[in-house]
Amino acid sequence: MMYLSQYQSKAKETAIYPEDKALEYLALGLTGEAGEVANKVKKVIRDGSSPDNIIHELGDVMWYLAMLSTELGYSLDTVADKNLWKLANRKTRNVLGGSGDNR
Repeated sequence: MMYLSQYQSKAKETAIYPEDKALEYLALGLTGEAGEVANKVKKVIRDGSSPDNIIHELGDVMWYLAMLSTELGYSLDTVADKNLWKLANRKTRNVLGGSGDNR
């Protein structure tokens, strides 16, 4: 099993992007790959196609997330921990549903 921080380190070895526009490039890549996930899910719904190929797109989303986190100075372990803390806190306060950052 690979830990998130190990993945992040290995993924960095394959990173080729313009350093002067890293945040923009990575954010656009992340949203583009997330769109590809959504498109494949749409085809599963519409055509009954196999969801097996979605894993490849999820991997691409993970790569962009790892590189964006790296550029921002965060480990994926920290991102995951903070996200789980936020969700557990919302659950405790019974505000998992709804919208907005300040729940």
